[in-house]
Amino acid sequence: MSEPKATVPKRKSSKKASPAKNIKASSPSKPVTCEPCDTLPASVARQIRYGLCHTEHQATSIFDALANGVKEQMLDQWRNTRLHDNTFEQKQVAYLSLEFLMGRALGNALLNLDLTDQTKTLLTDYATQLEDVAELEHDAGLGNGGLGRLAACFLDSCASLDLAVTGYGIRYQYGMFAQKIVDGYQIEKPDRWLRLGNPWEVIMAHRIVSVPFFGHTEVYQDKQGNTQHVWRDCQYVLAVPYDMPVPGYRNGRINTLRLWKAEANDDFDLAEFNDGDYAEAVADKNLAEQITMVLYPNDASQNGKELRLRQQYFLSSASLQDLLARYVAVYGDDFSQFAVKNAIQLNDTHPSIAVPELMRLLLDTYGLSWEKAWQITTATMAYTNHTLLPEALEKWPVSLMRYMLPRVLEIIFEINARFLEQVAHKWPGDTEKLTTMSIIEEGPEQHIRMAYLAIVGSFSVNGVAGLHTQLLKAGLFNHFYQLWPNKFNNRTNGVTPRRWLINCNPELTSLITKKLGEDWIKDLSNLTALNAFTSEAAFVKKWAQVKLHNKQILADFVKKESGVEFDPSMLFDVQVKRIHEYKRQLLNIMHVIHLYQRILKGDTENMVPRCVLIGGKAAPGYAMAKQIIKLINNVAHMVNDDPLVTPYLRVAFLPNYNVSAMEKICPGTDLSEQISTAGKEASGTGNMKFMMNGALTIGTLDGANVEMIEEVGGENFFLFGLNAQEVEQQKHAYNPQAFIEKSPALQQVLAMLKGGHFNLVEPNIFDSIIQAICDPHDQWMLAADFDDYCRAQEDVARLYANQAKWHKTSIRNCAASGRFSSDKTIAGYRDDIWKS
Repeated sequence: MSEPKATVPKRKSSKKASPAKNIKASSPSKPVTCEPCDTLPASVARQIRYGLCHTEHQATSIFDALANGVKEQMLDQWRNTRLHDNTFEQKQVAYLSLEFLMGRALGNALLNLDLTDQTKTLLTDYATQLEDVAELEHDAGLGNGGLGRLAACFLDSCASLDLAVTGYGIRYQYGMFAQKIVDGYQIEKPDRWLRLGNPWEVIMAHRIVSVPFFGHTEVYQDKQGNTQHVWRDCQYVLAVPYDMPVPGYRNGRINTLRLWKAEANDDFDLAEFNDGDYAEAVADKNLAEQITMVLYPNDASQNGKELRLRQQYFLSSASLQDLLARYVAVYGDDFSQFAVKNAIQLNDTHPSIAVPELMRLLLDTYGLSWEKAWQITTATMAYTNHTLLPEALEKWPVSLMRYMLPRVLEIIFEINARFLEQVAHKWPGDTEKLTTMSIIEEGPEQHIRMAYLAIVGSFSVNGVAGLHTQLLKAGLFNHFYQLWPNKFNNRTNGVTPRRWLINCNPELTSLITKKLGEDWIKDLSNLTALNAFTSEAAFVKKWAQVKLHNKQILADFVKKESGVEFDPSMLFDVQVKRIHEYKRQLLNIMHVIHLYQRILKGDTENMVPRCVLIGGKAAPGYAMAKQIIKLINNVAHMVNDDPLVTPYLRVAFLPNYNVSAMEKICPGTDLSEQISTAGKEASGTGNMKFMMNGALTIGTLDGANVEMIEEVGGENFFLFGLNAQEVEQQKHAYNPQAFIEKSPALQQVLAMLKGGHFNLVEPNIFDSIIQAICDPHDQWMLAADFDDYCRAQEDVARLYANQAKWHKTSIRNCAASGRFSSDKTIAGYRDDIWKS
């Protein structure tokens, strides 16, 4: 398929900088025996006295000293892990992800290094407690939601399973954003998570690499008559690696999360500065540093699109250069073992540009033939898809790629041409297949389908839940599945039990351990033994006491963050996740309005009092999601200000939801809301965290909910709504008015919204929400699922009224959660994909 001509605005030229010399890794050596480092108390005392130059024991100085002291305890094991891995005796895995939502590192490190009790004792000498010191750590702003949190869980499990896995990401100076709620509206503020530094990171200046942008390519024949390509007049950006340790669970392995920071080759042009052109003197520096400034820049503008693509290429190129340098340090120019010794996992579509970039490096830097380079690439790359929403699969304009990455574009066109030959052989004469499957999407402006590029260039394509993978094969990627059925597989997501049960819920951990011993901590499938104790009244009572204690902690947190009083005796009904229409926070608040109306009418007989907590961030440019946040807050205001209502119903929106907040939320939750439209959620991981902590789930047959029901049994799960097949059937003839006419409850909810009850001084602000509910094109099927959702919520209330039965069901949910440990998920990647 030929490449069309396009007019691209010429970039203002700047001083041409030559690429930095890539310093090869030193020859690997055997792990060394080191003198024992200081004990943790001695290290902390030294840090306070010398490292931080403090004489006072302020809380912040104690945290910094403790974090640095804990890091020192890892240094020898970290070094030995690197030395061992650099021998390539064990297959190396590079995990490329644009997000790593790590959360706070201190508690997880202390747990995995078995230093928690020692640290608690140590801090008594400083008249403080671990809980207070841990609260001073800022969440690392390296992710947005489930994708980044999954990556963090995976790194923890890889280290705990003693796998040689390096995470590669970007060291964003500012995270997603800090969310504030002002008059019910979301306001975005910069998340300056690095303002006080990051005590866990170590800069690795000797591993700096250079990443090229812009310029043009030239073709020539070498002395042997081979065609060679040269990328000329590039603007190079330095990729500076900052490493963070990832300790395994008490096994001596310390893996690495390598985060790249973008810097200019030269900070500024001294001559221009001396001539008084101060802005131009630092233009290159500013342009380079923009790449790693903000997580997910708004790509509504051309500049935003350019920056997003620069981020993705910067991550991919820097990581692959680093990986290749490590390999070459051992094997030289013999690449026959590269795919045997390495695997590269692409976490979603964002790093899919790594496919042509690896080809570029093998072809242009190391001189391999196309055939050999392609063989290596397709035997090394593996792609994880995380979405069923076609609009979430990135496509880049060919004109933008030509402007920014001309050599990479040439390689993409060559990959596509060769791939389409395969398609033509498989389906002779089927031009529709050629058009449909082409990596290059035709139209008024050509686009590169990045997901297709990832599929073509990978040996493995996996979904993240059974239903998700089935839908990928049957729908979104059906043609590719027909061509390569053996390429597709499923790896259901999981979460690390160390952070999401052991660390965040110590009382429940202690209760379980007293019954089961400690083996369950390393093999979560052992939790199934808890089922035997559901008939033991004393154990069920203790389980209930732990839950009540955790609910009080959560109530205190909600009061502090939202100003709303939650009563721990009430049902805690929680939905915390990214705000998006498909996740249907709107359906949740419609049910809240329904309950509110019942209370106003005096229909409270046998009503189970509940506290509803909703939290999450809306993307800055997502107008409808922001309106939903506004509606939630306005409804909460009306509910919480009415003394006739609050004995039965309270509502809070939690601002700035993050990992640390979730660590308080999931132990104290009774009911987990996983209510996405069936067929829209790839997997979900919040559902797993709640289940692990004994919450019950209300949800649709979507994502990992399907497998949760298989594990715990339908009688222990509150199921409602259309399934994925029914959603697909409704899509072509959806009539929300028919559902509204059959539902008095929904009619009353809409009447209250249309009457402006929740926006008396802000007329018409919720018109777009009303229209969405009544829209025949509403792909989220709100009206269709509303009545059945209310029915399932009544089932919830009935069960909660029987507290003994509720807590037995809670135990069964925790007992069934072993399947959703990320250790199990990573073991599947290890055995079936990485073969490591």
